[in-house]
Amino acid sequence: MNTTLLTGIGELTTNTAAPGDPCGTLPDAAVLIEGDRIAWVGAAVDAPTATTVIDAGGRAVIPGFVDSHSHLVFAGDRAAEFEARMAGRPYTAGGIRSTVAATRAATDDELRARLNGFVAELLAQGTTTVEIKSGYGLSVADEERLVRLAAEVTPEVTFLGAHVVPTEYTDRADAYVDLVVGPMLDACAPFSRWIDVFCETGAFTVAQSRRVLEAGIARGLAPRVHASQLGPGDGVRLAVELGAASIDHGTYLTEADVTALAVSDTVLTLLPGVEFSTRQPYPDARRLLDAGVTVALACDTNPGSSFTSSMPFCIAIAVRDMGLTPAEAVWAATAGGALALRRDDIGAIAPGRRADLVLLDAPTRIHLAYRPGVPLVDRVWKDGVLRFTAR
Repeated sequence: MNTTLLTGIGELTTNTAAPGDPCGTLPDAAVLIEGDRIAWVGAAVDAPTATTVIDAGGRAVIPGFVDSHSHLVFAGDRAAEFEARMAGRPYTAGGIRSTVAATRAATDDELRARLNGFVAELLAQGTTTVEIKSGYGLSVADEERLVRLAAEVTPEVTFLGAHVVPTEYTDRADAYVDLVVGPMLDACAPFSRWIDVFCETGAFTVAQSRRVLEAGIARGLAPRVHASQLGPGDGVRLAVELGAASIDHGTYLTEADVTALAVSDTVLTLLPGVEFSTRQPYPDARRLLDAGVTVALACDTNPGSSFTSSMPFCIAIAVRDMGLTPAEAVWAATAGGALALRRDDIGAIAPGRRADLVLLDAPTRIHLAYRPGVPLVDRVWKDGVLRFTAR
């Protein structure tokens, strides 16, 4: 079997220790790739022979980013909404319906082409694993095609039929939930791994959210929850009770929420691009880590509240405005995302893990936050194959 040795690594982030622990990095390191897996990690001076040798030239290598929250299958644009928000209009969940209208009008080929463009965009910024939600169809046929298209590019597909109540079900939210947990779930479950719900004022109540999640669980889908984005609520309690892999957003958390998360296996996925784009307050990630909460970072790429696909950008925000150290932010964007997807084969650089690696054009991972907006990703390997090179 052909092997590739990536050597001359100035700083290798392994994520094999606790977040922020200096033992999570190796200086003067090398990594051996065999097939789609990492076969060996250690000091460059001790590196084994390989078919192909690549010299990193003293630059940093990190695990591929794991983006555990995105909405990549959609049509249309909401730039005017963003402009109005920057002029002072508050964000609400209602704008989702305009994307639903555009998405319903698009063909499969149009949606597929845009989806593939976004996936390439993420890869060029170091993301090697992405979760993709539906939620912009909100009819049986349209939700089915969104999860079907998402499944063409990732195994991490989430059925989010309970995103908002569509216009045709105005004032009939319970009837729409009946549709979601019945014919819509039947159509979407075969293409999905996860079930999600927007448990929030203006979207779905706790009781409605419970119905959606329990129906998905009964069909073999694992739960995750959008909650506490627009204000405090009981979504965190519901997520923890049902053993959700992740509760996403968490902009407004009570002390009881933080305590519940700290003693659970539920990851809190923070989405810095949302607060940047909506001017809502940034969550205090320092408070969360100090309380023992497991934190992930994700982009939440969507046309309304976070139209960015850049994990480095989100890392920079998390360091600047949310209280994370650069090491903690990189851990949250890699190992934290893997935990949010309940994956033990990605998010770290160790023998047996998938060979998802990012070579930075920088000497340390600190530069991801230190040089915001600068394209530092030089090369990306996914499953042991070089999938992107900047030169």
